[in-house]
Amino acid sequence: MRLGIHLPQYGRAASPEAIARIAVRAEEIGLADVWVSDHLVYPADQGYPASYLFDPLLTLGWAAAATERIGLGTSVMVVPQYHPLHLANSLASLDQLSGGRLTVGAGVGWSAAEYAALDQDFRTRGARMGEALEIMRLVWSESPATYQGNHYQFEDIKVLPQPAHRIPIWIGGSSQPGYDRAAAVGDGFQGLSTPPEDLANIVADIRAKLSTDRPDAQFTFSYRTGWDPQGMDPAQIRDERDRYGEAGVDHVVSAPWRTDADAWIRSMELLVEIVEPDLV
Repeated sequence: MRLGIHLPQYGRAASPEAIARIAVRAEEIGLADVWVSDHLVYPADQGYPASYLFDPLLTLGWAAAATERIGLGTSVMVVPQYHPLHLANSLASLDQLSGGRLTVGAGVGWSAAEYAALDQDFRTRGARMGEALEIMRLVWSESPATYQGNHYQFEDIKVLPQPAHRIPIWIGGSSQPGYDRAAAVGDGFQGLSTPPEDLANIVADIRAKLSTDRPDAQFTFSYRTGWDPQGMDPAQIRDERDRYGEAGVDHVVSAPWRTDADAWIRSMELLVEIVEPDLV
């Protein structure tokens, strides 16, 4: 099992210094990657997530500049809230600037209020997500490119630079359309807030639908959790590690809820001792 850590992009721990320190320390201790969340706006009556959140791609760019090799990931980009050509350019630029270290976790989002604030149709987000993924893959491999969809159309467009490597796209979600999309077009799946027994069924469903040209060995099953050794029994973390591993998870992103950089670093150092992940 590989282990990644969420950066202090949100809440009271968030600061430029904290983001850089934790990215550097995560690389030093051999973690696989560092991760960020994505919410563009925060309706005042929406209790989750934290309303203080640095822009995800700027945060990853800041972390990339402080490090040399650790992976960078989004958990997850709410893809339909962006124009796909804009997002394709931003992601490709980050991948080039970081030397090919980016993984994109992609989802449709859950907050109708956020979509309303952005003057976007919440009901069509799944269809627009599908087209956006097609467009990003297209412009990352062809230049110029032409696309005619129900929601997006363009002819002979160049989106440069292209990525430094084939950016893996892990589909996040908690519904059957998300699982089906992961199997059909994803390079991985990232779950959230799912008991191990239920996640095992999701993993089995996705595996059964993977095409022969996209074998299971090339597909990542990731899970995002809140493992925090300063607030949890280590035995519980080990038990969950084993149960999620048995469910088929081969990558975990942990998001500590610490309020300062020193405590955040201590949590991830303890987590390495407890989880004993495959280090890089």
